[in-house]
Amino acid sequence: MVDVDPDRAEQRAEQPLLRMRGIVKQFPGARALDGVDLEVRPGEVHCLLGQNGAGKSTLIKILAGAHQPTAGEVLLDEEPVTISDPVAALKLGIATIYQELDVVDGLTVAENIYLGHELATGGVTRRSDAARNTRQILDRLGHKEISPHREVGSMPAAGKQIVSLARALSRDARVVIMDEPSAVLDSEEVGNLHRIVRELTADGVAVVYISHRLEEIRQLGDRITVLKDGRTVATGLPVADTPTRELIKLMTGRTVEYAFPERSGVPEAAAPVLEVEGLGLGDVFQDISLTVRAGEIVGLAGLVGSGRSEILETIYGARRSTSGSVRVGGKRVRSGVDGAVAAGIGLAPEERKSQGLLLDEPVYRNITLSTFARMARGGLLDERAERAAAREQVEALDLRPASVDRDARTLSGGNQQKALLARWLVHGCRVLLLDEPTRGVDVGARSEIYGLIRRLADNGTAVLVVSSEIPEVLGMADRVLVISDGRAVHEGPAEEIDEHAVLDLVMEGSVA
Repeated sequence: MVDVDPDRAEQRAEQPLLRMRGIVKQFPGARALDGVDLEVRPGEVHCLLGQNGAGKSTLIKILAGAHQPTAGEVLLDEEPVTISDPVAALKLGIATIYQELDVVDGLTVAENIYLGHELATGGVTRRSDAARNTRQILDRLGHKEISPHREVGSMPAAGKQIVSLARALSRDARVVIMDEPSAVLDSEEVGNLHRIVRELTADGVAVVYISHRLEEIRQLGDRITVLKDGRTVATGLPVADTPTRELIKLMTGRTVEYAFPERSGVPEAAAPVLEVEGLGLGDVFQDISLTVRAGEIVGLAGLVGSGRSEILETIYGARRSTSGSVRVGGKRVRSGVDGAVAAGIGLAPEERKSQGLLLDEPVYRNITLSTFARMARGGLLDERAERAAAREQVEALDLRPASVDRDARTLSGGNQQKALLARWLVHGCRVLLLDEPTRGVDVGARSEIYGLIRRLADNGTAVLVVSSEIPEVLGMADRVLVISDGRAVHEGPAEEIDEHAVLDLVMEGSVA
């Protein structure tokens, strides 16, 4: 817990800046919120915790004006307010940074930051003023390397997150809502984010902060509200005085241990399934060589921007390599995604909502997406066969809710990840590439995902996994490759290296 100065403590003793009372949200066939209460004081970081599906996203979308409550009221400075749409929220001084990055790829950084509140005189946009102001905001965020004129579509996910944060800062908001803002940031960028949050709260801004990383809550938060099944089960808990075990029990209704499944052990004589030799992608990464055997989990550890995700995308054929080769079962994989899928390679991407799932299609269609050819009868999809195959996986993976006709958009983060894994199980892939498999997944669902990945390996799948959380890589994997600046600087058994050694390697970039 960070030190609190007397002035800031006095601010927090004031009346709430934002209050939500008895918030109910009813969707057709489901009640997402059932009487939620939330009270946020000026100058505090109020952390909102709960498992996926607890109602956190619905609650913040009501504050952002994206949803209207069925019942209950929202008060700002103790005065009832109606947040009819996102524009109304911004006018009230409520800015939201979503977990699903809401930037426009075809626009520049400056255009994204001032989208909807353009600087203009006489109907003419003042582009130079927007660029200058954007430069000042980016400097404040500690990102002088980002040009206001850069097209956002060319930026990695971490860069886009910085643009979303800069947009919120450009609004002079009184309440800033942050939904998993550190999920795609490396340790240095997380430090910058925390610094900005502290600056905001020092100016009296209230921050509502959602994170599944409980250690981050400890470092940054002041008070906590916990949601479970659409209800408030605890609110106003002081971060410093609430044990982690109690928070987990409030979120899940049970005690959850931070434990990874035991490693089963891969026979030394096991033949490699995936063989990558001398793989390169321009100046992004070079000379990557690795093997993954049947039943083995190999982890790629490194900072955001080190080339980890691009390595997976190149193996999958989504990026065209500039050197090297990929083999599965000893046979060279044809270039392109079609060649990779035909060879038995599957990918669960980092951005599952934008790159992995058809959000407005039913769960069964998302699960059978890679096997359409097998599901066709006379040139037409056999929906009965699709549903039957999907139901088998839904039951095996304990995907909830169990309805295969429900739109993928309505699933929690953990269950969306299960649907992606189910797709490749139906396909029968030999190699599974996982990019940030637990991003945005709560502590209860994480243990399920870990267990599922280990069971896949035990059944003979070769797994290659990327995670920004070094303890997760070391806990899941049998072997680890450490990537720094696009090159492999270490390879060895996961149990023979610790988090500090990995950080030393990625920061120094020297071959061990």
